[in-house]
Amino acid sequence: MLKLVGVETFYGKVKALHGVSLEVKDGQLVTILGANGAGKTTILNTISGLVEPEQGTIHFNGKRIDGEDPEKIVAMGIGHVPEWRRIFPELTVKENLIMGGYLIGKKDLLYERMEEAFKHFPILETRKDQTAGTMSGGEQQMLAISRALIMRPKLLLMDEPSLGLSPILVQDIFATIKELHQFGVTILLVEQNVNRALAIADYGYVLTTGKILLSGTYEELLEEEKVREQYLGEGKYIRRSKLWNG
Repeated sequence: MLKLVGVETFYGKVKALHGVSLEVKDGQLVTILGANGAGKTTILNTISGLVEPEQGTIHFNGKRIDGEDPEKIVAMGIGHVPEWRRIFPELTVKENLIMGGYLIGKKDLLYERMEEAFKHFPILETRKDQTAGTMSGGEQQMLAISRALIMRPKLLLMDEPSLGLSPILVQDIFATIKELHQFGVTILLVEQNVNRALAIADYGYVLTTGKILLSGTYEELLEEEKVREQYLGEGKYIRRSKLWNG
């Protein structure tokens, strides 16, 4: 579904991505792991057209999309849940969802999609007339996810969805991500909560200073000493089944 080949992205004269190549297959949940400043957010921003790569190619469903406008990329079927949610705090929940579906065009269809979003997050329906900036961090994250889902994306990019949330809310958000994946949504997840991300992912990439260091399944990455030491904690990691069950 998604393929990056040799992507290099700059911020001014600073190279943020150094020949990044990765792949997300239809129906997969793929995670990108790495420390702050590794380039994880830059990868998602480059895919969604917010930043244009200087080198390399990005293909989505067989079509080259690097250099396309963000609006066209959204229309092609890529949704983006950005870091720190980036909702419109002065607008209501309902208005935020309308903004997410501005490309739909048909009012009846837009409201039908909103009802679908409320089924995923019933709390949002009770808050639909509330100003979004007055909600809790967890509720704002639910809104950010719902706003991206309004367009029924074929691929959902998620950037640090657990950032700044309490442990209980983190568990709820990851349960939602797992549920979306089970419903058939293809997901590319950037996350610092390495254990939880790997527990639900089909495949993972480890990014360091703008380069892919390692890649593999949960079990394959678990065997890598560098991953255990830097991200999982040597001798402190737990297997997938135990991790997901709490």
